Amino acid sequence: MKTCNKTVILILLLSSLSLSQNFKFVTGIGNFKSATSFYITSAGTIYVTDAGTNEIYKIDTLGNVLKYAGGYGWDDGQFDTPTDVYANPLSVFVCDKNNSRIERFDKDLNFVSSLYTRDNSNRNERFGYPLSCALSQQGDLYILDSENKRVVKFDLFGNFTQNFGGYDAGSFSLSKPIQLAVSADNKIFVLDKNRIVVFDQYGNNVALIKNDNELDGIRIIFDNLTLTNHDTVYYTKTNNIDFEIKKAVLTGTGNLTDIINSLIFNNKLYVLTPEKILIFKAE
Repeated sequence: MKTCNKTVILILLLSSLSLSQNFKFVTGIGNFKSATSFYITSAGTIYVTDAGTNEIYKIDTLGNVLKYAGGYGWDDGQFDTPTDVYANPLSVFVCDKNNSRIERFDKDLNFVSSLYTRDNSNRNERFGYPLSCALSQQGDLYILDSENKRVVKFDLFGNFTQNFGGYDAGSFSLSKPIQLAVSADNKIFVLDKNRIVVFDQYGNNVALIKNDNELDGIRIIFDNLTLTNHDTVYYTKTNNIDFEIKKAVLTGTGNLTDIINSLIFNNKLYVLTPEKILIFKAE
């Protein structure tokens, strides 16, 4: 571990991790065409975005569809390639990538509002083709702006606050941002090609976590952080000082090669594929 200007740099070789935990397949739920993202609220409600249908689904942990919304288009409540979803017990936020906006729904998927800044005169608050979004404990909305390769922050009322991680961020400049997640202590973890770039809630540099594999997904629920690529899941605790990462060894499903994302909720591992959510339990 190396410390420089209060910045921690961790080098992680994920392919050589010796720490692992077996997870046994329990069941699969859902029937999607081309799922892109999912999230589970503290109440146990699951929201899934599907780029194949341009819809978002609200389902329970048994896989029952409780509500769905969307469809292709640019009107309120419609999508053109939804890439990410974040939800809490009251609100659902969807990254509507090709419409360059964030759409907000209530918990029952009734449309509430839309956030679009791509044509605003203030270039600092513009974002385009959003890939990911998440809320902090204070209600601040963080958006991963793929057009300008940075994070844009808005407050609880939708007012622009700041951006960070752009070309002027030095070694913390984002080059190939993929997804972001916010921890319970309001740190922003940005998956950027083969590294994780960590900022505090004010956009200050915190840590660079480098690894030898390019990752595809990152999720945080409570203090459980998961990382995924197409065939592997890694996990850790965000309150772990040493950031000890383990590999999840998945059994009972054969070789998975189409993992989209994953998360840990109530001691179960949920793995999203394009067609289903696979549920595993630690052995």
